[in-house]
Parts: sequence; C-alpha cells; structure tokens
Amino acid sequence: MLQKIIAALGLLLCIVSISGCVVSYRKRPTRLYEEVLSKKMTFDAGIVPGYPFKDGKWDSVMKGRVLWAIYLYEQGIIRNIIFSGGAVYSPYYEAKIMGLYARQLGVPEKHIFYETKAEHSTENIFYSYQIARQQGFKSIALVTDPFQSSMIKGFTRRRFATRVVHIPFMVDTLKNRSQVDAVIDPAPAYVQPFQSILEREGFLRRFRGTLGAFIPWEDKRRRRARPL
Repeated sequence: MLQKIIAALGLLLCIVSISGCVVSYRKRPTRLYEEVLSKKMTFDAGIVPGYPFKDGKWDSVMKGRVLWAIYLYEQGIIRNIIFSGGAVYSPYYEAKIMGLYARQLGVPEKHIFYETKAEHSTENIFYSYQIARQQGFKSIALVTDPFQSSMIKGFTRRRFATRVVHIPFMVDTLKNRSQVDAVIDPAPAYVQPFQSILEREGFLRRFRGTLGAFIPWEDKRRRRARPL
C-alpha cells in the first residue's frame, strides 16, 4: 500500500512538473544562456549527467546533453567536461559512453573527466562536484536538458558551497546540430559483472535515491551557495 501511495504521489509530481516544464521548455534555457553571455560567464567545468546506453547507440536525450556540452566547450563557456553516470540500467558506464562520443567529436581527452558512481541525478551532481573540488575547479555549470534542469534546480541551489549554474540546452540551437552523429566502440565502457538497478532495488529505495537519500554528505546541514 505504501509503495502504491508513493507511486501515485510521484506520478502527480511528475505531471505537475512536466506541465510547468512544457511552458518553460524554451524560455528558461534561453534566458539562462543569455544571462551567461551578458555577464560573460565562463566555467572551469560543466557537469553532464548520464543517461542509459541501450541497443548500441545513444538516445536522443544523451545526444542532446553531449552535443550541448561540446557546443559550450567550443564556445569557451566551459573549459572542461565532467561526464557522470554509473552502469545503472545497462552494463555500460554512462559517463564513459558520453566521453567516447565527445572524444569522437573532437573534445581532447585532457579536458574530459569521468564520474562513475552516480545512479541518480542528485548523485550525478554530488559526485561530480567532488571531482571538481579535487581538480581545483572553482566555477561549475550543470549542462543537461531543460526537464532535468528544472527538476533538480532546488537541489543544486541549497546544497553546495559553490554555486552550480544551470545551462540547459536550447532545443532550437540543437536542431541546427541534429545532423551531427558519431559511431563509437562501446567496449571500453562495458562492465561485468552487472546487475540492473531494477533488479537490485525496489521502487521505494530507487525513489529515495532519486531524492538524494543515500548521498554521503560531509556536512548534514544545508549549505547556501556562494556567488561566483
């Protein structure tokens, strides 16, 4: 019964969130990007959350995130890319798959970093943030799709000592790059043994993970982000 109630609440939240996202699907990304340009903001690193790699090719969501990260890199807005994502739903590290595509499309290996622990979007941010700190990166952007950006904006706003600036991709801009494609050998990202999260965890635990319940915070108190 409890799982059914939580599932219903989760569905309701998704419907409400999606309704809001449809309205701002183009407006919010454009506004945020224009703010970055007007303030001449650049970032030491852009965090790119992973997406499942299935059937031997990248999904449109993964493709959008990777191409947008490459676009921002080429524009000099981000100087390094942290790809994040473990082997969650398929036996491939999502971070490494994205990195293989980015390298195939011209991003130098020295500017690519990998985070392979995360199994949820909140963990993507947390573990990538740790890598950024280890590398001495001071300014950080979140590079993802508009929907995910809207879903986790509250999490990034209240949890980190350094501000994480959202730069979700602009659909119209990516349309001009939609013809770009790449073919990779996914073997370097392959993981064995592997067990899908759907087999390892029940719905309730996965839902809690999505909310960040298993993140190993050093400081349990909420942090207020410092301005860049």
